[in-house]
Amino acid sequence: MSRLDNLTSWHSEWRGLRVVVFGLGVTGFSVADTLAELGANALVVAEKADADLLDILDVIAVPHVTGDAARGVPQAVIDLQPELIVTSPGVRPDAALLQWAAENDVPIWVDIDLAWRLRDKTSRVAEWVMITGTNGKTTTVQLVEAIANRAGLRSIACGNIGTPILDAIRDPDGFDLFVVELSSFQLHYLHDAISPASAAVLNLADDHIDWHGSFEEYARVKGKVFNNTRLACVYNVADEATMHMVEEADVVEGARAIGFTLGAPRRSEVGYVEDILCDRAFIEERDKTAQELATLDDIAQIGVITPHLLANVAAAAALARSLGIGAEAIRDAIRDFRLDAHRIELVAAANGIDWFDDSKATNPHAAAASLASFDRVVWVVGGLLKGVDISPLIERFASKLAGAIVIGADRGPLLEAFARVAPQVALREVDAPTAVMTKVVEHALELAKAGDTVLLAPAAASMDQFKDYADRGAQFAVAVRAALGLAATDQSSTEATPGEHSNG
Repeated sequence: MSRLDNLTSWHSEWRGLRVVVFGLGVTGFSVADTLAELGANALVVAEKADADLLDILDVIAVPHVTGDAARGVPQAVIDLQPELIVTSPGVRPDAALLQWAAENDVPIWVDIDLAWRLRDKTSRVAEWVMITGTNGKTTTVQLVEAIANRAGLRSIACGNIGTPILDAIRDPDGFDLFVVELSSFQLHYLHDAISPASAAVLNLADDHIDWHGSFEEYARVKGKVFNNTRLACVYNVADEATMHMVEEADVVEGARAIGFTLGAPRRSEVGYVEDILCDRAFIEERDKTAQELATLDDIAQIGVITPHLLANVAAAAALARSLGIGAEAIRDAIRDFRLDAHRIELVAAANGIDWFDDSKATNPHAAAASLASFDRVVWVVGGLLKGVDISPLIERFASKLAGAIVIGADRGPLLEAFARVAPQVALREVDAPTAVMTKVVEHALELAKAGDTVLLAPAAASMDQFKDYADRGAQFAVAVRAALGLAATDQSSTEATPGEHSNG
């Protein structure tokens, strides 16, 4: 038995444990800070590191190796003889340090593994709900958090969103519920010791194939979220792959399979009967009746109603019901909930043309949800494709495209795809290294006519030309408002008719 087998509580003897923390972003710093508080012997290894974070590490006496010295397997790591490596989840498994760890039988965790073992820091030990999927994770996680808080449970969204989970663990007041968003990167490394109350896989589509190596491996790691679930495994009725994940998962006896659907719910499902969101899973007479949870009018308060929003709301409601939360709290939370920026967000409306920012659509599945929401679109598309073939998306929506404006580092494959499957679509290419969105808006004004929607839904990651998807969306909004002569703070140009989006 290794020493780690006995470290199952905040109150276990972590002092002196030799740990390498690989990476120093927000997550890596929270790991290092937590290990320092526990008295572990931590060493941070990070090629890129914020100077302010390094200063704090010096204050809390955590040594670090950064820059060129952090490449490969630093001598400081070998000298430490680590008993554990906690990696930032975005680090590829073929990184030299992780390969070295595998060859030397050094366990590799992510912060989620550590947080599970430390969850009893206070007497208020939170239940966990875990959520993954190609798209919709963040919206669903935030909505479950809002519903639970409305029901009187002190809840927090964490993991791949918001507050680092280890910072939440160390909150002195504790929480009743952690709503944990999990990326495929986190799930790749995640161990099976975690046992959530409920878990959900929202959908599955091609994404991050370059990182995982194949779609099959991507799907396999997504399915890990259901392992050891105790109450409910929530799956998408319209996505057969998510149902098979439930069937293959090793769950705690008594855990139920609960579907969510855009259609009328069958027994053990949550779905829609005409304009009403209904529960036929968590009521006694579910064979014959259904419990009303909310109406489409309630959901319309969130944003532009799309099938993707309706699916996210149904999934969140199913998770909330699995925790015993009542219909009134679900309805009230839905009425008050608002989406984050850059999710099918109306930027401006002028001269009969609507300008929408869905920069958060970082893969084809998310972009499809956007494109399906409008009748005639000038589509702003491109960035880093992450190894995904975008041809099926172009072919599917070509008939509604008034034009396409191609941006980003991977313009070549996009232009080839348009030429092959949709040669009739008017194309504009932006190859300028700067002022990208200014050029985009100029082209859009040439292509769009009254009744059209100009839609930024890139179906690609943003880091080739922008800091992140938020920066991409913000630059688009600035360029649109400047071209239309609207003040940047003019709220009349940014408020959408009630209505939605998705997440990758």
